[in-house]
Amino acid sequence: MIRRAIPASGELLPAVGLGTWPVFDVGADERARAPLRQVVRHLVAAGGGMIDTSPMYGRAEAVTGDLVAEAGVRERVFLATKVWTSGREAGIAQMARSAALLKTPVIDLIQIHNLVDWRTHLATLRAMKERGEVRYIGITHYTAGALPRLAEIVAAEPGIDFVQFGYSLAAREAETRLLPLCAERGVATIANQPLERGELVRRLGRTPLPGWAAEFDCASWAQLCLKYLIAEPALTCVIPATGNPAHLADNLAAGAGRLPDAAQRAAIRRLWDSR
Repeated sequence: MIRRAIPASGELLPAVGLGTWPVFDVGADERARAPLRQVVRHLVAAGGGMIDTSPMYGRAEAVTGDLVAEAGVRERVFLATKVWTSGREAGIAQMARSAALLKTPVIDLIQIHNLVDWRTHLATLRAMKERGEVRYIGITHYTAGALPRLAEIVAAEPGIDFVQFGYSLAAREAETRLLPLCAERGVATIANQPLERGELVRRLGRTPLPGWAAEFDCASWAQLCLKYLIAEPALTCVIPATGNPAHLADNLAAGAGRLPDAAQRAAIRRLWDSR
């Protein structure tokens, strides 16, 4: 598994992690949890133990916490969640509940979800980090329209460790300003919805994978889409969401072997843009 350094610390993070929206919102039903249990175990065994969740994702935090604890792999998992409410006290209460659901006294990363009341929560998170209650802090959004605002905050506010945003072969706006800025400022980056909920694979899969994909150890359309992103030097981690163990294995393979060079990335862009 390719690993990228978190600029704030030098700690290495796997290039491919796991998103939990909406697939981990399953409650206690054993039939629904069984494949997710395999996903968590396989993720960690393959060296991709970064899991991203949120209070917004229904029961996903609780399911994540249960499965990580059940597998006994907390020390091998980088747990990321978010604060998604307004008001200082409400934010503190929500983050305490997240820690309880995730069954961990210290959360690796807490992000301000979709910039909701971000000034209030950023002050709280800075204090929590100072006290050792969270290891890293960040901000998130998923729309292209929010990218300029994310960039403004990164440029103006010190101490932000991570920025999470929508980035895929079909949504490349982050390459223009936000990714270069994060590289300049030493901010780690997380790409959410990197496969556009499977839409990229569905569209590209109507034709055979080009033979030149093998030049960068790519064996599927999902791997091609993810390797395109991972080859961006300013990107730290991608978090495709899945509850399917086979899809997880395919996604994780994108984080191993060679990556496309600049010319190959240009060829991938042309291939997508011609669809």
